[in-house]
Amino acid sequence: MERWDPLVRAQECYERAVFGGDPAAVAAGERELDGLDAASALARGRLVHARFLVERQEDAEELALFERAEMLFERVGDRRGLGEALFWKGIVHQVVRGDHEAATPLFEQAHELATETGDRLTTSYALRHLGIAAHVAGDLAAARARLEESTALRRELGFGAGVAANLIGLAYIAGVEQRPKAAAELLDEADDLARRSDAAAIAAMASEARGNLGL
Repeated sequence: MERWDPLVRAQECYERAVFGGDPAAVAAGERELDGLDAASALARGRLVHARFLVERQEDAEELALFERAEMLFERVGDRRGLGEALFWKGIVHQVVRGDHEAATPLFEQAHELATETGDRLTTSYALRHLGIAAHVAGDLAAARARLEESTALRRELGFGAGVAANLIGLAYIAGVEQRPKAAAELLDEADDLARRSDAAAIAAMASEARGNLGL
């Protein structure tokens, strides 16, 4: 599919309506543009979040963009996109605001929709962040299970940087469980994967975790 196909199809709908006398073509064209606007809002929201990770200053536009994406994906009936938008709304609550309680139901909805639509990457993200919420709540067994499930999906997808990020989380759990050898092995693999994936930020997280765990 060409990058601007929705714009081309919207133009075709315009021509069908104006020249062909097809009144239904207007609504069809609007759906094309709603889908494009939803994808754009989602992408822009992710970039705003990336800025937050650098500057650590909340931007109200981030949540507004994900809410707009949610509304538009729902309007056009795109359940895969809706799952992504709900996941990113959860990220605002969990990562930006530190509100795991508000984030958890959004991650659960995102996981359900991503599983339903075969979106394994979003499924892996939802599982990761459900695992983080469980870890914060003190449920180490649930945290480990969700991170391990997410990691398995990411290995299947060849998402090395994502696997590395999850291994760091699993290392922290191993540390709490007084399993220093397992934690060290997890961090060794995380560091190797991060470096091979050119994921310098993840490699730095692995190094920080090693220090925090006294390894």
